[in-house]
Amino acid sequence: MLVDLEDGKCQECGGQLDIEEVDDCSMLVVCRECGEDLQLEPDAFGDGCMKYYVRMQAIQEGLDPDDIFR
Repeated sequence: MLVDLEDGKCQECGGQLDIEEVDDCSMLVVCRECGEDLQLEPDAFGDGCMKYYVRMQAIQEGLDPDDIFR
């Protein structure tokens, strides 16, 4: 799941981040430009965990994330 550049970008090169996976307490995020990887807290992008973390959890469970917010 790509992170909007307005919400966050790579600290090393300014590239776009891609959330690879989430677990109970973190997100694995990888830069699409330089390959830098980070373990971040669920609210690392200041969205209350709703825009990225919860949606990525749904995707990993095989659910449609849009169904969560209807």
